[in-house]
Amino acid sequence: MKTLIIVVCFALAPLQTSTDLTGKWTFQVQTSLGSGTPTISLKQDGEKLTGHYTGQLGEADLTGTVKGQSITFTFTVNVQGYEIVNTYTGTVEDKDSLKGTTRLGDLGDGTFTAKRMAPAP
Repeated sequence: MKTLIIVVCFALAPLQTSTDLTGKWTFQVQTSLGSGTPTISLKQDGEKLTGHYTGQLGEADLTGTVKGQSITFTFTVNVQGYEIVNTYTGTVEDKDSLKGTTRLGDLGDGTFTAKRMAPAP
């Protein structure tokens, strides 16, 4: 009977819900165009992700999804008269860190890591 219980526990483990990403995050972004450290506020509601980007490209609202440990979000900025759609795709490494890739429209690709900021006292 113990073997059956262990098997059932391991079989159900992947069904656990992902970490809530709601909060402020500091990103470290590396691209062929340079690097940056934007701050991104996220709000998670189930699989729906919304938030706000503040960084070298200006400010913009974002939308995306969280499915298990996978995240994707996009936002559009206007840089010197050009609309650039930015897409971030990655994984939740743990409750306070993210890692993945970014696409800056047709301008290039890059990588990112992110850490959750501690709440203000």
